[in-house]
Amino acid sequence: MRVGVVAWAAVLVLCSHAAGAVEGPAAAGPIGGSDIRSALPAPAGLYGGTVQALAKTTGFVDGENKRIPALRDGRLVKVIGGPFLIYVPETTLLGGSLAFGGILPFVRQCGKLFAGQDRACESGMGDPYVEVNWSRFFGTWRPSTHPNALPIAEGVAVLFGLGAVVPVGDYDHRDPRAQAISAGTNIWDISPTVAVTYTTAPWLAEGTEFSAKLFWNSYLKNAKTDYSTGDLLNVDFAVTEHVGPLQVGLAGIYAKQIQDDELSGRRIPPDGRRGELLQLGGVAAYDLPARATSLKIKATTTAHAENTVRYWSVVTSWITKF
Repeated sequence: MRVGVVAWAAVLVLCSHAAGAVEGPAAAGPIGGSDIRSALPAPAGLYGGTVQALAKTTGFVDGENKRIPALRDGRLVKVIGGPFLIYVPETTLLGGSLAFGGILPFVRQCGKLFAGQDRACESGMGDPYVEVNWSRFFGTWRPSTHPNALPIAEGVAVLFGLGAVVPVGDYDHRDPRAQAISAGTNIWDISPTVAVTYTTAPWLAEGTEFSAKLFWNSYLKNAKTDYSTGDLLNVDFAVTEHVGPLQVGLAGIYAKQIQDDELSGRRIPPDGRRGELLQLGGVAAYDLPARATSLKIKATTTAHAENTVRYWSVVTSWITKF
């Protein structure tokens, strides 16, 4: 439930003699994706916060990374945000922690797809995302050299989970533009997940962290359009450095569709509309241990795209322990 494959998740464009439609299945995961500490278990308790994101398309491209002529005037802007809750019970399983979480997004999208169209806007509730996972840390916690910073988890953490995008958001399938700016997608997405986080000894500053989280998105058919989106693999990753309460570095998202899209059971020509996307940018987080709170900002832009949209996005969030 993102911005692109993440905002318009693979906004896959079909322009054929038989029909014209825009399908926008949301990729599993929190708004803006995962990045730092993606496998690290949190202490038991109840957490909450909000995530806010702004994204804007810069072009619609085909399977050869060339602009689609029919959509040369297409522009979409998306503002999305909402509250989330995460519950980590005291109970452990196989030495690891369980976590249950969910986010309820609210969306405003504006734009047009074709020349001659007026710009239109839609606002409403998006599709919620829920996830359950198990994670375990194999390593040691060591204090930061900064007196007002959290301890640093040196070693490796692993996570296994299951997420789902629940299609109950506002959705309009009357025409391609209405679909493109709808808050919801009318598409179930069930996604197994696996993640790893590894933090080194303090050889640059206080420890370099490598994090990655893989989602296997399996979509059900959109019953209102008879459109089936092929399975999508996406990995969120980050390489960051701990410097006292600050964690800063590079972040990105890579997504690749591994099955063809189909309309009424038939493969979409010429290439099944298999999407591929690479987003790159930066991420920074600042911890406030005295308030049990953390703030984060991430900005990315498209480095490579096929059969999807080029876009940039800025995501901010805060999380606190109640």
